[in-house]
Amino acid sequence: MELRHLKYFLAVAEELNFTKASEKLFISQPPLSRQIAELEEELQAKLFIRNNKKVEMTEAGKYFKEEVTALFQHLERIAMKTKKIAENVSGEFRIAYINSIYSSVISDLIKHLKAQFPYVNFKLFEVSTTKQIAALEKGKIEMGIIRSPIHSPKIKSHLWFKDGFSLVYNKNTVQIKSENEILKLKDETFVFFNKDYAPHYHEVLLELCAFYGFTPKIIHEANNINSIVQLVKNGLGISIVPSNIAKNNSNTEIGFIELKKVNLFTDVSLITLREDDSEITKSAVEFLLKFKT
Repeated sequence: MELRHLKYFLAVAEELNFTKASEKLFISQPPLSRQIAELEEELQAKLFIRNNKKVEMTEAGKYFKEEVTALFQHLERIAMKTKKIAENVSGEFRIAYINSIYSSVISDLIKHLKAQFPYVNFKLFEVSTTKQIAALEKGKIEMGIIRSPIHSPKIKSHLWFKDGFSLVYNKNTVQIKSENEILKLKDETFVFFNKDYAPHYHEVLLELCAFYGFTPKIIHEANNINSIVQLVKNGLGISIVPSNIAKNNSNTEIGFIELKKVNLFTDVSLITLREDDSEITKSAVEFLLKFKT
């Protein structure tokens, strides 16, 4: 049995007409009939019922068509993957990340991947955790960087690092020197993440304030960490942000106090599809796991 036998069989099975199938295959009808006869003889099974009016598939023929179709689809996937491995080409590799991750790490990742896969077009998207999960499940991105938790049977998660929290304030408008003085801020205006945009993160911030003995007066909300820091810089309130932001901020007008007394952290994780075994994904994950922020 050769591939041409299977191709000829599928053509007849799809057209259910030997004349149309032979035209589709650019061969004459007698050789096509001989090829089908040879296939039936080898299988020792009748695949078609032929008469002057029509062609029908037998039950054996229907089963064979289903299996051969799946076989050709599998062969196509093998051929595509072989080409990608040989050329280091995947066309496009899309990475989403949350805006509270320091961008230089992402830049280093792209440089690393570009050196390994020079023909791949890498694209970056700043996307919230919730939208990243949905995009990954739908195949719209290949990898995401999120703040956990995550609940999806389709997604594999790799813990990148645990991030604490820091108070952020404008040094010109707020006078505070240590974590022990945080209760003094109970009447201050707070800037928080929007509850609908990041519900889990919003709840964690409320829990942090409760630990220090007060309920925050939230006047401003935003769905971007940079917007929150900018509002604080402009003197419109104080906030609590991931410590990763504090470590990588050099603005002299802004002060940060790490909240060490409370044992609360957020897990920053790398997410990929569970069945994704591509070399690019593997390289990206391994690089970031070694490149601790």
